[in-house]
Amino acid sequence: MLCKVPLLGRFVDERFLEHRQRSTSAAGIAGALGLGCLLEYHIFHDHVIRWDLMGVLLGMMTVKLGLMAWYKWRD
Repeated sequence: MLCKVPLLGRFVDERFLEHRQRSTSAAGIAGALGLGCLLEYHIFHDHVIRWDLMGVLLGMMTVKLGLMAWYKWRD
């Protein structure tokens, strides 16, 4: 069964969309881990808390956990 996506039509199926979803999720998690490591580096090496990095990391965590809760309640 093919998924109807405008402009891509018959070239995009469920497997493609599932792989895209998984790769995007993995990229987001890898980005959050990298950001967390960078934040830890600044805390332990420079003894400075970078509030901008902390804000971005907390924003990523809030969106991830919020969407997980939303999908659990809506499914």
